[in-house]
Amino acid sequence: MNSLKNWNTARIWGLTLLAPLLLTAAVQAAELPEAPVSDAWTGLETAGALAVPIPEGAVPSWDGAAPEEDAKNLPQDGKTPGENAKNPSEDGKTPEEGAKNPSEDGKTPEEGAKNPSEDGKTPEEGAKKPAEPVFPEAEDWQLLLVNPWNPLPEDFRETLALKSLPNGLRVDRRAWEDLMEMLADCRKAGLRPLVCSAYRTQATQTRLYNNKILRLLAAGCPAEEAAAEAARWVAAPGTSEHQTGLAVDIVAASYQILDEGQAETAEQKWLMEHCWEYGFILRYPLEKGEITGIGYEPWHYRYVGRPTALDIRDSGLCLEEYLERRAARQAADASAPLPAADAPAG
Repeated sequence: MNSLKNWNTARIWGLTLLAPLLLTAAVQAAELPEAPVSDAWTGLETAGALAVPIPEGAVPSWDGAAPEEDAKNLPQDGKTPGENAKNPSEDGKTPEEGAKNPSEDGKTPEEGAKNPSEDGKTPEEGAKKPAEPVFPEAEDWQLLLVNPWNPLPEDFRETLALKSLPNGLRVDRRAWEDLMEMLADCRKAGLRPLVCSAYRTQATQTRLYNNKILRLLAAGCPAEEAAAEAARWVAAPGTSEHQTGLAVDIVAASYQILDEGQAETAEQKWLMEHCWEYGFILRYPLEKGEITGIGYEPWHYRYVGRPTALDIRDSGLCLEEYLERRAARQAADASAPLPAADAPAG
């Protein structure tokens, strides 16, 4: 009996001593900061992670991704909109603080909006874009050359003005009218052309390019050759004409597969014969792949303007060859001696 009483007494004392320790440990655990959420997905998304491969022969949506996917892509700073709303900006202020506190010039945003800056313009006036986008050699914007050796200018996206087609795809607004007229006339001929791809973002082009690499690897292409081989059929990001807004992929409604069989459809035969009348050319013709850097694509049309399209059709040249010949002629004209002035009358 005494031993049982002693055992119970020891248990009570043990619990009495352990209770404060357990309470202290619980409090400390509650005060520990939560483990940070891994941002590995952010880096992958921003870098254009390899996506699920598109089945070979299937025509992707206009940009290769559902609208929801484009809505999920992160901006260039790598933060989601919610993070940008909550986290301080580079100046260490949250958006609310920035709205209340004066900026470095001593003015609140409201004052800055009302008062002219040093160049005499209010922020609204300074933020207005020019009426016409500014391209390199603006007078020849439709001749912008983009290929594996001529990537897009770094600031090109800032100058791009797009206009939507009836199906929601977008093109450079200056090519929109001629494209719509070409498609309408093709339909009047009893045909059913479909634009399956038009303007693409850098993220979309990256996704499509990576998908092509994955399909090549799955087919047994050596890893060291997959990237170069993929670029023959899907332009590497920054070198795609689709990023200019001047290129469209058009397929027949009855044959929506991007392969050489497209050339046998009535829609493509009509387009190849008449596209020049509307300022378009078949950008990647047969047997020009070594020059263009892209294999034969009997569905890819590029806007170059009506006079140039006629010249290219008559010459049989691809765009690279045409521009090279044009530059040579311009150089020859510039170096030609000026005609002698007429001698003054005696």
